[in-house]
Amino acid sequence: MAETQHLQRFADFLRFWRGVFGLSQEQLAEMVGTSTRHVSRLENGISKPSEVLTDQIADALKLGRRDRSHLRIAAGYATNEIAQDFHSPDLKWLRSAMLRTLQTLDPYPSTLTDGAGNILMVNKAWVGFYQDKVDTERLRQTVNLYDFLFNDGSDGALSEEWQDALSLVIMAFKQHVMLNGSDQEDQTLKRILGYPNVPADWKIRASRLEPRASFKVKIQHQGMVRGFYSVSQMVGALGPAAYMTEPRLSINTLYPEDAALSLEKLLTTSLEHPLLYY
Repeated sequence: MAETQHLQRFADFLRFWRGVFGLSQEQLAEMVGTSTRHVSRLENGISKPSEVLTDQIADALKLGRRDRSHLRIAAGYATNEIAQDFHSPDLKWLRSAMLRTLQTLDPYPSTLTDGAGNILMVNKAWVGFYQDKVDTERLRQTVNLYDFLFNDGSDGALSEEWQDALSLVIMAFKQHVMLNGSDQEDQTLKRILGYPNVPADWKIRASRLEPRASFKVKIQHQGMVRGFYSVSQMVGALGPAAYMTEPRLSINTLYPEDAALSLEKLLTTSLEHPLLYY
């Protein structure tokens, strides 16, 4: 039953796209080098397309990255991600939008990261929040959010909350690598697994936790250990959760658990950081 439903999903996509471009089954079959009978069986949910044929159909129809990815997902295959440089000239508009977003989030500490956790931008509140907690030079040289949050170079044990958070991060990278085989994510995964404070039971721990982009943490602030909500918002295209456009961006923000706790003072001092652009 499940296999039949899966085949029907691809059949619906194939029929939809053939209709969009006004192609007959015969015409599409000729374009991809297969038989009309095979196209018919695909559209009737009888046959499963090979991965090669799925890509050939996407090529023949000149589908964009979003639509090609959805077609692959419908056929039962992982998406093929194409890396895109956040600093490329054609993404100037996106950099401007992200900069304004980070400014708007002040006085709540926020960073913009890519899919590997590399920090692309920070806001003033983030610099103000951490400059009293972290050595100035270390803060200036921070380039990866996961390294910064979870790897302090010591063997000190993380709190239960932070162990849960780190376990979820590792599981997310592990499953992404298994699905997509991304070299960048694979390298990041290996580096994170090398942290001295990775929980020995991270696999079991993560399997028992619902995946979430937000969690509660305890952080020292103003001489006291206070509760914060760490909230991540994904910046991507509309569509199934299994697919996001590159570069895969996240905005990560800290909100005080105590709504009465003001963070405005974070913005009153002179703030500098290589990734602070305003």
